[in-house]
Amino acid sequence: MQAPASVSHSVPRLLAAAGLALPLSVIAAEEVSPPPALPALGTISEAASAVGMGSGGYMATQLAVAWPERFHGLGALGAGPWGCAQGKLSLALNQCMMVRRGEPSLAALDARRADYQSRGQVGDDAALGRLRGYVWHGQQDDVVAPILGDLLAEQLQGWLGDARVKKVNDADAGHGWPPAPVAGEMMNWLYPQRALRSAPEAGALRAFDQRDFNARGLADTGYVYVPEACTDGGCGATLALHGCNANAATQGKAFAGQTGLNAWADAHNEVVLYPRAESTLANPQGCWDWWGFAESSWQLYPLHDTREGTQAGALLAMLERLQEAVARD
Repeated sequence: MQAPASVSHSVPRLLAAAGLALPLSVIAAEEVSPPPALPALGTISEAASAVGMGSGGYMATQLAVAWPERFHGLGALGAGPWGCAQGKLSLALNQCMMVRRGEPSLAALDARRADYQSRGQVGDDAALGRLRGYVWHGQQDDVVAPILGDLLAEQLQGWLGDARVKKVNDADAGHGWPPAPVAGEMMNWLYPQRALRSAPEAGALRAFDQRDFNARGLADTGYVYVPEACTDGGCGATLALHGCNANAATQGKAFAGQTGLNAWADAHNEVVLYPRAESTLANPQGCWDWWGFAESSWQLYPLHDTREGTQAGALLAMLERLQEAVARD
């Protein structure tokens, strides 16, 4: 995030460690030559989920609210309620990470969503109510205050119903992607009927060219994990979004290999898409756009958290590419 001078000294601490904290020795270098295009894998449109950590959790929630009819599940880890920043960096820093300005009003955010709905910029209540939601938050989190995770869970419970939302508070965890078993627990909650394969084969992590999905703040290269059983189509697909400081420049493809999602994917026939953000002057920590930095500077009210959002549209286009039929020779 690019902060005003009055708060810029605190931004590195506030935005640090929003993804995995991995040693430099495991950080992979970028590919020298451009990678291939994201493949069409015939994934099932009714079995897509969006999950994310920190800024990725905020973005995953934005995607699910904008296009609930396109998703089956939502997993938000170490994030706060949908729409929290309301297009303002000052609110992002002071009410959606810390709560110096007090807790965000869920009633005000509901009114924001209703206004978007009236203009067809987010999905309807019926589609949203069919989602399953999983919210995880470390209670030692000093980047995104734990109360914000509680508010996100309350917000989702109001939209989806209590029975469709699972909230997990980890008493000992701080800010960062949780241990690998949590990924399996999250995915089992989002897909309670998904069968377990008896003898899964390890899949492959493939680089793809993100420049095909032109959007401000995207890195050139993303990754997709494809289980062996998913090369011919018929699998689900999960968009897994890193947090701040877990982007292309700082961690290469380490995030895509360390979440714990790939093992679940092999065992349950799931493609996992790992898009990546990049660090820029407007977004030095390489966060996903949950406060409006990627939109045009002339917009008084950025629409980053709607169907018109620049990054949200690019991420949905990636999902649609995965859902295209597998090319046959």
